[in-house]
Amino acid sequence: MRTTWIAGLLAAGALAGCQTSTIVARPGTASVMALGETTPVGSASADAADDPAIWRNPRNPAASLIVATDKKAGLHVYGLDGRSRSFEAAGRLNNVDLVDPGARGVIVVASDRNDPVAALLRVYRLDTTKATLVLLGAVPGGAGEAYGVCLWRKGAALHAFSVLKDATIQESRIDLAATSVTSSVIRRFKLATQAEGCVADPRDGTLYVGEEDVGIWRFAPGAKAGELVARADGSHLVADVEGLALAPQGKRGGFLVASSQGDNAYALYRLPDMTPVGRFRIVAGRFGATEETDGIAVATGNFGPGLGGGMFVAQDGVNGTAQNFKLVSWAAIQEAVRR
Repeated sequence: MRTTWIAGLLAAGALAGCQTSTIVARPGTASVMALGETTPVGSASADAADDPAIWRNPRNPAASLIVATDKKAGLHVYGLDGRSRSFEAAGRLNNVDLVDPGARGVIVVASDRNDPVAALLRVYRLDTTKATLVLLGAVPGGAGEAYGVCLWRKGAALHAFSVLKDATIQESRIDLAATSVTSSVIRRFKLATQAEGCVADPRDGTLYVGEEDVGIWRFAPGAKAGELVARADGSHLVADVEGLALAPQGKRGGFLVASSQGDNAYALYRLPDMTPVGRFRIVAGRFGATEETDGIAVATGNFGPGLGGGMFVAQDGVNGTAQNFKLVSWAAIQEAVRR
């Protein structure tokens, strides 16, 4: 099993190519290497790959899937061997997230920016057997250009946070019970300057949003006023602040990861108090390094050989002629940061 899985990752690497990094790590910035990578997105020579989301198969971890955007063309569904199992041609889909709310299966929501003045949230069901996406419908994401999206499940209710290019944030409740997908707006609020990356704590719906040149904001459930909990200080977190990901532990603990795009690294914070606990960078090894990362995702639990402690996925903005996504052991990241 291990040989087959690693061979698949090596095959993906051969297709996607390898890159070297000339970045010199800051003091205190740990280094990790990717265990695998996806094949490049189809939009070559463009800023195209953007944001991933992870579905873990609890019965067969090696059959887990990654849904990720080619923001010029649509959505890929990748296997852990890095190969694209299917592609949903839907134009300019920027960010993506997924949850498993129960009866309707694994639900995927992508921010649709095909109309720059009327954001949409496209709602899919992920067929985990066929590794395909089934479109359920689309709901309004706000008046403006769609950028970020993140989801929170509260019982049977699905909440979607749509982050617009002008930094407006709209929370909607998506109703999946009816024949057609509908939504209702719960709250709207706004940051001062451009934002995109967001993540909702699955335990209580606390929302974290990255204001690119400022830092990370936290919004309590239902609140329209937030708290700046991590400033882009040019040291631990270097602007632009891009993708955010959260790995919960217990009732309140865990980690939040932010893409510190300004120095091609990732900043790690301990929850719930957002204490900075380390930084890391994905450097070249068997697979290439990552640079100019936009979207990231992390999922805990077993993903099979080499990924028994969870998986971190990062967009690689510099990957030869076409961008892709790198797969890293979450356990290896935690170990590297602790050294």
